[in-house]
Amino acid sequence: MQKPLASLILILTLAACAAEPPPSPDLVYGLTLVPSGIDPHIHASAELGIPLRSVYDTLVYFDEETGTYVPGLATDWTISADGTVYTFTLREGVTFHDGTPFDAEAVRTSFERILEPVNNSAKAAGLLGPVEAVTVLDERTVQLTLSEPFPPLLDGLSQPYTGIASPAALADHDTATYQFNQVGTGPYRFVEYRVNDRLVLERNPDYTWAPPLTVTDGIPQVERIIFRFFPDPATRITALESGDVQVIGELFPADARRIQTGSGLSLQQVSIPGQPQQFFLNTQRPPTDDPLVRQALIIGTDRQAIASSVFEGYRPIAYGPISAATRYYDANLAGLYAFDPEQATLLLDTAGLTDTDEDGWRDRDGQPVVIKLVTPPWGLNPDVAVLLKQQWETFLNLRVDIDEVASFPMLSEVAASGDYNAIGLNFFGYDPVLINGFYMTGARLNWSGVADAELDQLLAAAQRETNPTARADLYAQIQRRIMDLALVLPITDYVNVIGVDPAVTGLRYDAQGWFPYLLEVDYQP
Repeated sequence: MQKPLASLILILTLAACAAEPPPSPDLVYGLTLVPSGIDPHIHASAELGIPLRSVYDTLVYFDEETGTYVPGLATDWTISADGTVYTFTLREGVTFHDGTPFDAEAVRTSFERILEPVNNSAKAAGLLGPVEAVTVLDERTVQLTLSEPFPPLLDGLSQPYTGIASPAALADHDTATYQFNQVGTGPYRFVEYRVNDRLVLERNPDYTWAPPLTVTDGIPQVERIIFRFFPDPATRITALESGDVQVIGELFPADARRIQTGSGLSLQQVSIPGQPQQFFLNTQRPPTDDPLVRQALIIGTDRQAIASSVFEGYRPIAYGPISAATRYYDANLAGLYAFDPEQATLLLDTAGLTDTDEDGWRDRDGQPVVIKLVTPPWGLNPDVAVLLKQQWETFLNLRVDIDEVASFPMLSEVAASGDYNAIGLNFFGYDPVLINGFYMTGARLNWSGVADAELDQLLAAAQRETNPTARADLYAQIQRRIMDLALVLPITDYVNVIGVDPAVTGLRYDAQGWFPYLLEVDYQP
């Protein structure tokens, strides 16, 4: 009897070894920003989504190859004829990292937490749009009821900000402490978060429910992934070349060129959907309250020179309020407001900005005219601002003052004051609904100060329109209207330039551009 028992034990041991990959070296992934908080239901940073895409599963995923949404934690779903009721059938056999079962109650708990006003969700609540009720029909069926149609809902449900968390873990922690104790169902377990130092994930050995768009249905190859923070861009290439990190994004163009000219490292360039690098033009403050002046600033900007000088060809020129990687981008905008300093000069003359005192600078009725340009500190925006100042002063004879602020809260304070003519900010997202919050009258991020009834009607209609063809047409009209009003100066489309150790394979990103499918990654130094 002993020999068969020993054989059985050996077979079971071999089977277990075959199911779980052997221990592997730690993979270190460099993050470029230290988020102020990393709870996906509460906070909004793209940086938090890079690790948390693998901690949480979402109800659906977007498959870029087919242009369709595919099952995640939901195996199937139906949408009512009027677009206001979404009913999801949930996957069986899924467990959270704490061992508790995933079910409809877990979906309800996460979504109601997101929608609870006191929690001040910075992004996830917007992704759920007009959801007004989350109803558990049975253990495997959950229903979302909306106050009006909202076609971007599936896009929102595919992002890590709406990942489903363990109700037990949420009950054990408040909104201040949950970010240090996160529990999802994803291919990696959240192990540790030390602010300003590291975030650590370990593979989930029980993971067998990968979405169909991934190239593997097994558990991750890499046992442990350590995320470290490199807010200083100059340190990123050094960390990569020294082996301190194996993956890091947002490299300087010069560093990207260095990689491409024989460093032994590899480079990935990922186009980021959403808004381009841009500066909103303030319609409420002179002289940019005059549309002729706004048009002159756009036409008087040599964007190709900026793209070549600052970004060394790693970013394409932007022509409208959404980037070319975004759903429903209107390619007909290409070439709009081409650089023409002579035409820009004529526009400024027509607007009454001339050099009446012959001191070399434009004024209005003898009063000095100064363009106040406010720039955030990230994404080489300060470098762009310096070139804008040089171009506007050289080509347009307009004095320009630059105010560089240190953080998004400080940027928001300046925006609230209205004391600027141009201010830089851009958000990311695959669905263009994100721009509604920037151009609707009275919207929180309406930093151009626009109040245009036609634009409001178009934006509201596009947010509700369920027919994709009609929706594409509406967003084409919206993009054109925004540029006709000269509300924004687009500079370049955003491209994340990522340095990768050649021992890392299988690295790719989801439709949002920032978030990797770490389930597919292998690291064999």
